[in-house]
Amino acid sequence: MHTETSTFIEASPDHRHSEPGTLPLHGKTRFAGIVLCAALGAGAILLGQINWLTTHGLSALTLAIILGIVVGNTFYATIGSLCGPGVAYSKQTLLRAGVVLYGLRLTLQDIGHVGLAGVLIDALVLSSTFGLALLIGTRWLKLDRVTAILIGAGSSICGAAAVMATEPVVRAHSEKVTVAVSTVVVFGTLAIFLYPPLFELNRHWGFLPQGAQAFGIFAGSTIHEVAQVVAAARAVSLEAANTAVIAKMVRVMMLAPFLIALSAWLSRSTLHRTAKSVDAGKPKLVVPWFAFIFIGVVIFNSLSILPKSAVDFAIDIDTLLLAMAMAALGLTTHISAIRNAGVKPLILAAILFAWLIGGGALINHVVSGLLR
Repeated sequence: MHTETSTFIEASPDHRHSEPGTLPLHGKTRFAGIVLCAALGAGAILLGQINWLTTHGLSALTLAIILGIVVGNTFYATIGSLCGPGVAYSKQTLLRAGVVLYGLRLTLQDIGHVGLAGVLIDALVLSSTFGLALLIGTRWLKLDRVTAILIGAGSSICGAAAVMATEPVVRAHSEKVTVAVSTVVVFGTLAIFLYPPLFELNRHWGFLPQGAQAFGIFAGSTIHEVAQVVAAARAVSLEAANTAVIAKMVRVMMLAPFLIALSAWLSRSTLHRTAKSVDAGKPKLVVPWFAFIFIGVVIFNSLSILPKSAVDFAIDIDTLLLAMAMAALGLTTHISAIRNAGVKPLILAAILFAWLIGGGALINHVVSGLLR
């Protein structure tokens, strides 16, 4: 399911990246945009409860960005100056809050349910998929590094939520984020229909350990979105779905260390140099503080201090915050920019999808055999 103190402000399609403080993001100037994002987010959540959409893996976050794109490319231009500050606030500050609260969906006990093998499988799938995204995306397909990073994060960790969480670290334009999210939607949805037949084929091939639990770990470690994992594994069995969700949650927990490592790696490059830097020759380390808080929330939730009703309420709030952030992303995205991105992002995502299935199966097979 879906960012540091130093950020750029995005208020409108014409002012995508400016220094903090250049826009009056205070008080009433934020209200209209926040209300608009809240309305779109709430609408997406309601649509996400429709059974047909749920069974096809279309989560509230995916629907929120679709609604945002529709509004953003129709009448939003007439109200952009009024709503811009609130939309930027939703896309940045509320996103960080949403990622932090996402930790309430996870516990350290989840690790115990999938065991050492499950954790190692998740780690290897994540690192290999992201590495391939960088290698193939930048060297073969000649994509810009930001796009390759975003697609790699979405494919290797937890789909749209990972793309959104990675965006502030790399400071990407809205169109690049939307392109990355779109690839998650396309291939994650394809996985929903492909994985149940793979389960039946495995009974004959025996490439993966037999049984619903083993297949659940495979699904959880290789499918993009949490909602897509549930939809695909539930078509196999309830046991497969339960195991798949736990394996997926462990993979989601790796989002925080991934972002911290990514930020440290990027600090050694020229990615964050800006024209207004006092010393443009020294790349600055962008510290994703939200990632540390996310880890703290996971640890706190593991202690089971809060009553379940309070946790459930906080998770509902978290879903709304993330949906608002996705709606804000859609509002600031132009369809023409997505078209201009061409087919290369889809080609990269397709290659990564093939690796998640084939390479993911190989990783599952080897690790399960070694730690059996």
